[in-house]
Amino acid sequence: MAIWGKKPEDEQADFLAPRKAAEANEVERTHSLAEVAVDAGAVDTTPSTSSIEVVSEEPRFSRELDKIDTEPVVRANYSRRDSLRGEMFSQPEPAAMLTADRLIDVSARNRPSPEAGWRRFVYFLSLKNINLGDSPKIRERKAIDARIGAALEGGAKFVPILTRKGGVGKTTVSTLLGMALSLSREDRIIAIDANPDRGTLAERVSKSTRFTVRDVVNRAAAVDGFTDFSTMVSRDVSRLDVLASDSDPMLSEAFDEGDYNVVADMAARYYSIVLTDCGTGIVHSVMRPTLQRANGLVIVSGGSVDEARLASETLTWLEANGYGDLVRNSVVALNTATQGTNLVKLDEIEQHFQTRVRHVVRIPYDPALAAGSVIKFDQLKKGTRDAARELAALVVDGLNNPI
Repeated sequence: MAIWGKKPEDEQADFLAPRKAAEANEVERTHSLAEVAVDAGAVDTTPSTSSIEVVSEEPRFSRELDKIDTEPVVRANYSRRDSLRGEMFSQPEPAAMLTADRLIDVSARNRPSPEAGWRRFVYFLSLKNINLGDSPKIRERKAIDARIGAALEGGAKFVPILTRKGGVGKTTVSTLLGMALSLSREDRIIAIDANPDRGTLAERVSKSTRFTVRDVVNRAAAVDGFTDFSTMVSRDVSRLDVLASDSDPMLSEAFDEGDYNVVADMAARYYSIVLTDCGTGIVHSVMRPTLQRANGLVIVSGGSVDEARLASETLTWLEANGYGDLVRNSVVALNTATQGTNLVKLDEIEQHFQTRVRHVVRIPYDPALAAGSVIKFDQLKKGTRDAARELAALVVDGLNNPI
């Protein structure tokens, strides 16, 4: 309905005026903070995240770490074990790495043929295609041979055989030990009778000369080589050389400290192992240079109560006089052929010595030893030979690995 006096256009404008005012207020409120006019054509309508450059943060020293991970480690010292792991070294493999254990093929095809028995029969029956190897007993024997025959570093090794009591088989043990060593080793072995009175070591082998330690002392300056020296020793079929003691009953002390040093220096030139059969007791003049040179030690004990006690007291004396290391590395040879053995608990004696020394070896009774004459190693009982070989192996073990 039209209002009197106004035109229809004016009436429509009046009607729309409140609406326009409200829209103007809204625009003014929205853009009241704008200080600069914005050109609508310059506005970027793409999402805001597309205009942001995402830069990943590199970890510190990343290039160095990548180089460490990708390049092999180069080591200076060559090691066979590390080489098998793929390690690289700055130097070539040395010649010392070409060992027999590495190069020799020990497979069944190249294994040594069986020594005896049905295993050897099968080996040849199969035209050498089936090789079962040696029996356990033969392998054990060969293992003992390898221990006895082990190479020794350095010069001559001195091993005294001693005890505080006589008559316990010290000379017998010295002979058995020397024969067992000589039969399994390629180098020279000598046993010296260092009894200051009169020893009987030379009577245990076939005597081939009348020379004694006194002759070695007197002729030391004239000895020009092993050929000269060998004329003054007796050689057994086992290849053991024995140097006899002086048997002159007119001499109160046939062998003293100075004499022993002369003989020991001479023996060290030509022999790898020097066994010294010491006299009765441990306080005579020869004992000091003997112990000073010693690399190993064998204590001989009988099977009776007093013999075992005196042998133990020998160890105590040695420890009290500064030879504790020598005692701990020593071997006790328990001679079970002495009187009273049948009445004594040998296990108790052996257990006692095992607390003080490295090992104890029992020497069984053998009629061939009880006679006190020449010892022929191949005619001894098997148990006696095995005991002597075990003693020899233990002595060489101690020389190579002293405590």
